[in-house]
Order: sequence, then C-alpha cells, then structure tokens
Amino acid sequence: MKILVLNAGSSSLKYQLFNMESSEVLAKGTCERIGAGGFITHKRGGEAYTEEVDFPNHGVALEKVLSLLCSKEYGVIASIDEINAVGHRVAHGGEMLKESSIITESVIKYLENIVPINPLHGPPAIAGIKACLELMPAVTQVAVFDTSFYSTVEDSRFVYAIPYEFYEEDKIRRYGFHGTSHRYVSAKLAEVLGKPIEDLKIITCHLGNGSSITAINGGKAMDTSMGFTPQEGVVMGTRSGTIDPTVVTYLMKTKGYSAQEVEDILNKKSGLLGVSGISNDLRNVVDAANQGNKRAELAIQLLINSIKKLIGAYTAEMNGLDALVFTAGIGENQHNIREMVCENMSYLGIEIDKDKNEHFTRGIPFDITKEGAHVATWIIPTDEEYMIAIDTQRLASK
Repeated sequence: MKILVLNAGSSSLKYQLFNMESSEVLAKGTCERIGAGGFITHKRGGEAYTEEVDFPNHGVALEKVLSLLCSKEYGVIASIDEINAVGHRVAHGGEMLKESSIITESVIKYLENIVPINPLHGPPAIAGIKACLELMPAVTQVAVFDTSFYSTVEDSRFVYAIPYEFYEEDKIRRYGFHGTSHRYVSAKLAEVLGKPIEDLKIITCHLGNGSSITAINGGKAMDTSMGFTPQEGVVMGTRSGTIDPTVVTYLMKTKGYSAQEVEDILNKKSGLLGVSGISNDLRNVVDAANQGNKRAELAIQLLINSIKKLIGAYTAEMNGLDALVFTAGIGENQHNIREMVCENMSYLGIEIDKDKNEHFTRGIPFDITKEGAHVATWIIPTDEEYMIAIDTQRLASK
C-alpha cells in the first residue's frame, strides 16, 4: 500500500509518499510561499529537485506535487492511481474528533466550525483536504489529529479554573498539541526497551522552536504542557510559555496595546527571541551565551527551568518515572540542553552518561542513561509522518 502524507501550513505544503510494505519513503518535499509566489523542493532518494512555481493556493501546489510524483524524470509512481490513501496532519480535532478519522463531509464541517479556536492551523489544513478531495476524489482521505492523543486526559487536568460556562459554551480548555510526535516516540521507546508500554511511566520532551512535555502512563497521555493553544507550557523560540494572565491586561491598560498586539508579542516576539534579543534559534542563543552574553544565558536558563519543573511535576502526578525521552530539533541535537535539563535530577532517578550524551549517534534511538540510574533516558528521533501513514493505512484497510 502506498500512502501520501500531507501537512498543510498557512503558506506551505509538506508531503511524503510511503511504501508501507517496506516502510520506505519513496519521495518527499515542500511547497513554500503559497499565495505569495512559489517554490518547491522535491527529493527522491539522494536526488533533490528545486523549481520556482507560482502557487496561488494549496490546490495548485498539490497539482505540482502529484505531477512530480508521476513524472518520468523525478517520479516514483506511474500514476496517482497507485496512491491508495492520503493522510492529513490536522493540529486540532476539538472535543469531538478524539481519534484519527476517515474524512467525510461532517468531519470537514466540524473542522470549519472550530476554526475560531484554531485560527492559525485550521484554515490551511481544511484547504489542503479540500484540494486533495477535488484532485483525488476516489482515494480514501484520513485526518490524524495532534490533539487526539490527549483524549485520555482527565477533566481535572484539562479544565481551567475559570467560570465553568466558558468551557461548556465556548470549549475553552486545555487541548494539548504535538500528540502525534509524543505518541510515536513513546511507542518507539517501548519497542527498543522490549517492554509493554502498558507497564511504563514515560515523560516525553518534544523540544524545538515549539516545545511540549507530556506525561504518558501506561501508553495513555495523562497530562501535557500545551493548553488551549500551543502558547502554554515551556519557554519556546518566540512564545513566552506559561505566564501570569494578568500580564496581558496590564499591557493593554498601561501600554494601550490591542488584544491582537499582545497576542503577537506573546507568540512572535517572546521566548528565546524576546529575552535574548538575538534570535529564536537556540543555536544562535547558545553561541551568544558562550561569548558571555548575559541575556542569552538568562534565556537558556529560563528554558531549562521550565522543562525541569514539568518533569518534576509529571513524575509526581504519575507517582514515579521509568523513562525520559528527548525528541525534535533541540531534543535530538542539542546535547548541552539535555545535560542541563538532567543536571541535579538524581533524586528522581534521572542521571545521564555525559560522554554518551555528547557523542550520541544521530538518527536512531540512543540510550544516554548513566549506569546504575533508576530512570532510563533516551534520545528518540520523532517521525510524525510515519505515524500518520500507519493510522491512514489502518483506517483505509478497513
């Protein structure tokens, strides 16, 4: 079975075509600057092809993707008839869509109805789905929701302590994000440990420009750091993470900012960028800190503190911890951040081998646990696209 996985952003369309029999990625790429020009990068094996193309919308971008997948020069299939199903990454499934679903008219209508609580990621995902339905009407389409992994979280952990009618009427609650990544790496950890995931208490740290921490007890999400939006939780590249909500009203009252201006500040001008004044890219902030920049040092420490607090809290919630997992861009590649997070955590059983941590092998699950430590600590590369492909294959096969 061949599965096409699509991830539509506001001005981009990422894709991967999988051969599920061999778990092989046949081709992948990205369409960029949709609606404002256009550029595509298409990769097949070790070959890469780039072209400037006018992409007025996601439909035109998808047409180009399908033509490249079938082309004689850069293609990997003879025709789109070889594609058995399409899996769409959808960030938000609201309260109703609690598991991956075959896309129907009612699913699309529900996704349109929850755009007010998902204004950034909802519209492009819907646009990608509609474009695919138009171009491939006979092919099974599946939506895989980042939020669905958190359907097992108890209401005492997702309801905010604000007037309850805001939850009942407006669905203001904690939803959680990056669920597909947390689900993949926790399952992969159980696999490499050779233990049933039902017997494990795991904390997964998805650390990138956007970051989230999740407590997974017996294979089910128990708690997670992101909330009503991806803004809540740890310090991120441009997002503040958790702050006193009165900061918002204070800025509006004293500075005269509008609600939109404060939202832009907290989402696009805060985090590592806001504190360091240098960059949202942790690598640049680390370089500045190594040269003695105090604000860069402070930004890194704020990041570390926010991660450590959640690891401690989630260990307490689960009444123990068997394994800690680092994944995503920072989690997989920044050995210094992993070391700082795990420093002085021996009380919880977390101790890493500093040499293994620094000289790890990229691209594979890697054990950095110190000999004798009670908690296993691993680096596990995430693969959200493959997780989407697995769900799509399962549903399409039915």
